[in-house]
Amino acid sequence: MEAMMSEMNMTGSIVGYGLTETGPILTLSYPSDDVEHRCGTVGYPLDHTELKVVDEHGRTLPVGTAGELCMRGYNLFLGYWDDEEKTAECLTPSGWFHTGDVAVMNEDGYVKIVGRAKDMVIRGGENIYPTEVEDFLMTHPDVLEASAFGVPDERMGEELAVWIRTREHCCLSEHDIRSFCKGRIAHHKIPCYIQFRDDFPKTVTGKIQKFAMREIMTMELGSEK
Repeated sequence: MEAMMSEMNMTGSIVGYGLTETGPILTLSYPSDDVEHRCGTVGYPLDHTELKVVDEHGRTLPVGTAGELCMRGYNLFLGYWDDEEKTAECLTPSGWFHTGDVAVMNEDGYVKIVGRAKDMVIRGGENIYPTEVEDFLMTHPDVLEASAFGVPDERMGEELAVWIRTREHCCLSEHDIRSFCKGRIAHHKIPCYIQFRDDFPKTVTGKIQKFAMREIMTMELGSEK
């Protein structure tokens, strides 16, 4: 977003967020917002919609606490076609839809998305959201793409792994990445396994398939043992 504003002169850019199930836009920032609200969040809930952040038991969490984002409103779908089981998994009888996204709501009602609930890595009891680590690694000038995910670990339950694609003619090492992370993100969020790859497994629409990456890494780590 910052590059769009500075290099393409799109100074009025705003961010929105939503899903197909929510018709699709759920939150939107305003052109009159400052840059932090327009680019650092996904915006404010649309009129006539409700949002809340909940824990794994469905209890509403305090402002500033990360949890699953839920919504209900006029723009919510009725359910998945001929799939009552899947509908019941994400849509409560009271009309709340579980998005599967982990979010934080600010005191002013603006929302930040920090990751996907199913992608969360639990390392020795500590919750790690891969999106947060990816966003940090992407601030390195030589990192073109980063994708973090969890792999099984006997002692810690899970360890964090990351695949990195560098810019052309760059020669980054694992040591370089660890040095870049040290003192700038929490120690338990520094990836245990760092690999440099030219290609990531993706869907036909370009979405990274983390389950495939996890399977590949799990097999490779198993063969090393």
